[in-house]
Amino acid sequence: MLVLIRKARIEDTHSDFNGQVIDILVEDGKIKTISKDITAKVDTVIEGDNIYVSPGWVDIFADYREPGLEHKETLESGMKAAAAGGFTDVFTVPNTQPAISTKSSVQYILQKAKGHAVSLHPIGAATQNVEGKVLAEMMDMQRHGAIAFSDGWKPIQNAGLMLKALEYVKSFNGILIQLPVDTALAADGLMHEGPVSTRLGMAGIPALAETIMVHRDIELLRYTGSRLHITGVSTAVALDMIRKAKKEGLDITCSVTPYHLTLNDEMLQSYSSLYKVSPPLRPEADRLAMIEGLKDGTIDCIASHHRPHEWDAKAKEFEYASDGLAIQEIVFSMLIGAGIAPELIVKTMSDNPRRIFGLGNVKIAEGAAASLTIFQPAVARTLSHTKSIADNILYRGKELKGNVLGIVSNSIFE
Repeated sequence: MLVLIRKARIEDTHSDFNGQVIDILVEDGKIKTISKDITAKVDTVIEGDNIYVSPGWVDIFADYREPGLEHKETLESGMKAAAAGGFTDVFTVPNTQPAISTKSSVQYILQKAKGHAVSLHPIGAATQNVEGKVLAEMMDMQRHGAIAFSDGWKPIQNAGLMLKALEYVKSFNGILIQLPVDTALAADGLMHEGPVSTRLGMAGIPALAETIMVHRDIELLRYTGSRLHITGVSTAVALDMIRKAKKEGLDITCSVTPYHLTLNDEMLQSYSSLYKVSPPLRPEADRLAMIEGLKDGTIDCIASHHRPHEWDAKAKEFEYASDGLAIQEIVFSMLIGAGIAPELIVKTMSDNPRRIFGLGNVKIAEGAAASLTIFQPAVARTLSHTKSIADNILYRGKELKGNVLGIVSNSIFE
C-alpha cells in the first residue's frame, strides 16, 4: 500500500525533519521518502489545512470490555475508536470477564488484534482474577506479551500484597500500574468531598482517598527499589508527593486523564451521571495543578481511562450509575481545547509512554517503520458519529477544535 501525506508539519524531536512542512511517502509499512513535492501514483493521499504528523500516539490505560462485557465495547469497536482518536497503540486493562490474569488470556487479546492498524498491548492482572488476594503469574504473562501489570479499576488495597507485587516485577524489570484510590475511604462516595458536594447534598470522596494511597505506594516503592506508574493522579497534594519522589530518584512515573485536565467538580451541578468518574473530578485548583504538572514534566503521560458503558449503566440515579467516560475519540480535542500545545501532546502521548514501557522509539525518517498519527490542531469538527459503541461519550453533537485525520500503522491507513 502506498500512502502520500502532503504538506504536513513534522512534530518529532527525534527526527531531522522536525518542524518542517514536507511530504511523506509510505510504502508497505515503511517510510520510503521524505521530501518536498513528492509526485507518485499512490493508493491514498492525505491532505488538508494545517496538517501535523507525529510518531503514533499511545494510550496506556483503556478498557475494551472484551471478553465478557461486549455489550459495552468490543475489541473491534475499541480499536476503531482508538484509530479515530489518533492512537496507534493501546494498553488494555485486565478487568474483563474472565480477567486477563493468565498467559492464555493475554494471547487472546493479541490474537484478536492481528491485522488491525492499532496494536493492542494487554496489561496483565497483578493478582489472580483481579481479586486482590493472591499474586497472578506475572512473569509468565510478561513472557507471552503483557506490557505491564495492574488490577486496573480495582487497585491493590492490601499493603503486604502490593509489596510482594513490587518485589516480583523487579525480578524481570516489569512495571506496576496503580490507580490511586483507597476504596475504604472512597466507599459510598459519589464525587469529590468539598463545598460543591455539600451544596449538592451528595456523599463526598475525600482527597485523602488518593493521597494516602500515593503516600503508601511511594513508601513501598522506596523499600523495594522497584518500578511504579500511578495513573489517574488528580490532586495537587498527590502530584507534589510524586514530584518529590522523582527528585529523590525513585523509579516512579505518572499519568493524568484528559478529564482531570479539562473538567472540575462544578460539572456535577447538573447531577449528570456522565461526569461520575474514578478518581472523581476535583476542584479548579487541582485541575490547574494538573496542567502545571504536565508542563513542568512531573506528569509523564496522558491516559484516556476510556471506560465505555451502555445506556442502562448511566441512565439511572447518580448513586447507582457506573463510573467512567468513553472519550478515546475526543482526547485530542479535549487537550487542544485546554490550550495544551501539540508538542507537549506528542511528548506525553508518544515519546514518554514508549520510553517508560519499553515500546522503543518511533522516528520519522526514511527507511523507518511507519507508525504515524496525522492531525489538525486548528481545524474544528462536530462529533456526530462515533466508532465506539458506548453511550457515555462526552460532547456528542458538539463542535470541537482539533481533528484527527487518521493513523498509518501496521501497513494500514485508518
